[in-house]
Amino acid sequence: MRPMNDPIMNDPIPPDHAQPHADPAASPLGRVSAYRDTYAPELLYPIARQPKREEIGIAGALPFMGCDLWTAYELSWLNLRGKPQVALAQITVPCESPAIVESKSFKLYLNSFNMSRFESADAVREVLQRDLSAAFGQRVGVKVLSAHDFAAQRIEELDGVDLDRLDLDCDAYTPSPELLGANFDEKPVTETLTSGLLKSNCLVTGQPDWGSVQIRYSGPQIDQAGLLRYLVSFRQHNEFHEQCVERIYMDVLTRCKPVQLQVYARYTRRGGLDINPWRTSHPDTPPRNLRTARQ
Repeated sequence: MRPMNDPIMNDPIPPDHAQPHADPAASPLGRVSAYRDTYAPELLYPIARQPKREEIGIAGALPFMGCDLWTAYELSWLNLRGKPQVALAQITVPCESPAIVESKSFKLYLNSFNMSRFESADAVREVLQRDLSAAFGQRVGVKVLSAHDFAAQRIEELDGVDLDRLDLDCDAYTPSPELLGANFDEKPVTETLTSGLLKSNCLVTGQPDWGSVQIRYSGPQIDQAGLLRYLVSFRQHNEFHEQCVERIYMDVLTRCKPVQLQVYARYTRRGGLDINPWRTSHPDTPPRNLRTARQ
């Protein structure tokens, strides 16, 4: 993965970037869509990040750094002789980008490569980087893994203290930041906490989104039972992956007052895509884009 100070994470908005939409409901989500199989970059549907950030009190400079790690498992095209090629694509999107891209439109866009001819995997990567940078509104990183790279791909679970071991009652299923707490009277700690019980719903369709989350922090020790109940409280919440992670970050930052904080979530794939947002208070190298068993 690229370090946070790599130029690709800080490039300005491309001059031909797409204008992000304000209304997610106008996207292809939940609609019958024609699946085009020849190259069509206009299928990408960017959605502005800022309106949802304003809901959680973010205005002006961002209180975090980070990126969204996408994996595309269904990428295929024809070589110049018409023979199908298959690959995986890993996309790194800076969180400073003015837009996210609605995932169904992303899938439709990738599907449009199926009957299009490209000279090489490098040519496909260049096209992906150009189109996605324009849609997200900032230069993104793209890596294309050809079939001979597949055997090297690994499955790895998020490391940390497992909150799911706790035997407790839960009765809040919409985000409840009041459940969060920390011990401000004791010596600060540095620890990593994980849970596989994160579940939210698509902002537009209400379909379930399943994820695992990792919280690294230094500061007053967070009450683990309260944190687990808080994460469970997203169970009936409708919001995109990136927005949920930023909400978690802001709630933990506000309620528990850590000196340093990272929130990282890996969501199971839908439509051949997974989205894995990572937010951090301090410059750091992004996590390796390794899928969990559920992905």
